[in-house]
Amino acid sequence: MMSRSYTNLLDLASGNFPVMGRERERRRLLPRVMTVPGSIAELDDDQAHSVASDNPSSLASDRMIIVANQLPLKAKRRQDNKAWVFSWDEDSLLSQLKDGLPEDMEVLYIGSLRVDVDPIEQDDVAQLLLDRYKCVPTFLPPNILEKFYDGFCKKQLWSLFHYMLPFSADNGRRFDRSLWEAYVSANKLFSQKVIEVLNPEDDFVWIHDYHLMVLPTFLRRRFNRLRMGFFLHSPWPSSEIYRTLPVREEILKALLNCDLIGFHTFDYARHFLSCCSRMLGLEYQSKRGYIGLEYYGRTVGVKIMPVGVHMGQIESVMKVADKEGKVEELRQKYEGKTVFLGVDDMDIFKGIDLKLLAMEQMLKQHPKWLGRAVLVQIANPARGKGIGLEEVQVEIRESCKRINEEYGKPGYEPIIFIDRPVSISEKIAYYSIAECVVVTAVRDGMNLTPYEYIVCRHGALDTESGTDLSGPKKSMLVVSEFIGCSPSLSGAIRVNPWNVEATAEAMNEAISMEEAEKQLRHEKHYRYVSTHDVAFWSRSFMQDMERTCAEHFRRRCWGIGLGFGFRVVALDPNFRKLSIDAIVSEYSRAKSRAILLDYDGTVMPQNSLNKTPSAEVISILNRLCGDPRNTVFIVSGRGKDSLGKWLSPCRKLGIAAEHGYFLRWPQNKEWETSNQSSEFGWKQMAEPVMRLYTESTDGSSIERKESALVWKYRDADPGFGFAQAKEMLDHLESVLANEPVAVKSGQFIVEGVTKGLVAEKIFTSMAENGKRADFVLCIGDDRSDEDMFEIIGNAVSRNILSSYTSIFACTVGQKPSKAKYYLDDTTEVITMLESLAEFADSPASSEEDSDGSP
Repeated sequence: MMSRSYTNLLDLASGNFPVMGRERERRRLLPRVMTVPGSIAELDDDQAHSVASDNPSSLASDRMIIVANQLPLKAKRRQDNKAWVFSWDEDSLLSQLKDGLPEDMEVLYIGSLRVDVDPIEQDDVAQLLLDRYKCVPTFLPPNILEKFYDGFCKKQLWSLFHYMLPFSADNGRRFDRSLWEAYVSANKLFSQKVIEVLNPEDDFVWIHDYHLMVLPTFLRRRFNRLRMGFFLHSPWPSSEIYRTLPVREEILKALLNCDLIGFHTFDYARHFLSCCSRMLGLEYQSKRGYIGLEYYGRTVGVKIMPVGVHMGQIESVMKVADKEGKVEELRQKYEGKTVFLGVDDMDIFKGIDLKLLAMEQMLKQHPKWLGRAVLVQIANPARGKGIGLEEVQVEIRESCKRINEEYGKPGYEPIIFIDRPVSISEKIAYYSIAECVVVTAVRDGMNLTPYEYIVCRHGALDTESGTDLSGPKKSMLVVSEFIGCSPSLSGAIRVNPWNVEATAEAMNEAISMEEAEKQLRHEKHYRYVSTHDVAFWSRSFMQDMERTCAEHFRRRCWGIGLGFGFRVVALDPNFRKLSIDAIVSEYSRAKSRAILLDYDGTVMPQNSLNKTPSAEVISILNRLCGDPRNTVFIVSGRGKDSLGKWLSPCRKLGIAAEHGYFLRWPQNKEWETSNQSSEFGWKQMAEPVMRLYTESTDGSSIERKESALVWKYRDADPGFGFAQAKEMLDHLESVLANEPVAVKSGQFIVEGVTKGLVAEKIFTSMAENGKRADFVLCIGDDRSDEDMFEIIGNAVSRNILSSYTSIFACTVGQKPSKAKYYLDDTTEVITMLESLAEFADSPASSEEDSDGSP
């Protein structure tokens, strides 16, 4: 089921975004690589600017374009204040992930800088970064930047994705349309930088994090076949939380313009898939370990892979820390003490205050640790203007002061709070001497602190100092169950950080555990962290993106929709519109024709309340049936009484009702049933089971047909209805195992025949009567008609039809189908049938009949 809820953002679709600031014209950094437009037809206002080709590029190697809010660079002014000095940020994940990409793959970065660059300098800085670092900076005007980053990103998306709802003005900012417009404008500016350097047929684009979630739509509108992935580094909230976002569907549809969407954990991916199901009606499938969403003929992959750490970088910093004597200095400072360590950003979701309370509770419950246990809490500077930041800072300082006054003594403070920037080497030194790391974040996307700690503890003693080279390795972890790294650390003690007493007990358990147990847990963790590093993560993501995009240049694509309702319909290259001239030509040469037509949505409009066929339809059917070379059937899921009444004027018309269970051949007044048993005793067994599930599933119902029972749950909760339907399917298959009936999934129809079997029966009967069909026309519009298309597609190989048969399997509407042809709507179907009927009325056709042709 596809959603019919489209966003009509005409201004966004036409590119008329709110004027947030005027950016002066600049020269293009690299010429955009243009390719010759091929067979791609975009039904959109960007058609003139679309870039696509049916032929793969001749370039030797692919290139990766990494797009993120910030470039992996450090920047500072020279002392003379005359020039900028740039260097790689070795701690940045974006610079580290290159290790997992092929060595010969060129990597280009697009993002903003952490510093303000004067507009006069921007061209020179941009050229410098491109030449030296292969970085393309995106300079956001100040009024867009503030509303984009501090506004929509930090105060709305970031807080919502961490489960904070703006119940009051103080608890997060209410949705502000101007902030959303700034977010869209910023994403469009990023897209312009990508377009400047993009070769759409040879480049991969990898977009990172929630700052750029609508960027995929801007790129997909221009380049239908672009190979594009997205990775979310924050949590994805449950559907109940996400649904409160006023622009929820715009963001979901934008993300679905990617080929691969990555998440740290299954929980985050599950929440995303639930949102797609509840808001867009999309269901996912898992095949051979890969999760995919079918979206208008495209398969959007869903990747679950937590990011890792850069082993080499940590090990090199460890050597530096040891050479500087930082490890030995801290070891002497905390000699005789058991050190708990916390390393967290300063924001309201890191749970620093809860950690302090847990430490206080542990000292209260286990006084043996007084004077022996110390919690060193490093608070990294806040990354932005977070909600409630000042209040949290005040609470933390007050807690530190109170605990130290109550439990401290001369020469001993249980809480050491470090509220200043800490160098990476100093942080590594603290990791090396800590007995246990405690992470009590109430919500965190990943949090690599435990991984870094494990690596440091494993190598802490293997330094040039020669200290205890053969010493055992151990690292204890107390981690919140609400952080992304928690599922991968099976040896950690997981806690609910809100339960202060339980966290305190976990801290006591961590440092009281037997040494051998500590070592076993450490070894297990180190094996995982060392093999699932950042290179493994990026390599895995790249491989999945290649696999997902493997058929990009084989498909034919149409871009349709307005604004963020834009999506690409991908179809088989042989799928094309049915040409009336071509089908009339084949029709005129045929001697024995089979014409199979669906009813609702094919010869009758789907949304029509009056299902009685018009005089025009009756006339066309009668004229087609009047040709002795034609065998014409209406094949429908409707009941035989309704169809028999509506089509009674067409006496030479064949009717297959209830998907073919009831069949009435042309010029025959009697209905016959399929070859399966006409005994319906199984209904007495199936209906009580279905009633049981109907009563327990609000919004579900049973539709009773003569040959079938249908359980419908479209109005039920999607998740619960789907689960109930799967369980009911297993239940019915068990109950009806020995009965002459099949249980079909989908709408969970209990019946013994399909439209495909009807088509096969009609073709076989014609062949037995010496009139094997040399022309087949089959038209339908929904899932049940795909059975007919599949049978027709295999009929030649199964010798049901001749290899010389002209076959026209046609679906109504441009959509993925097993049919090779399409017509746009019911009107075009009637027009095409009218053309065939006119030929039947023509003198040439009458002459052929008089010559004795069959």
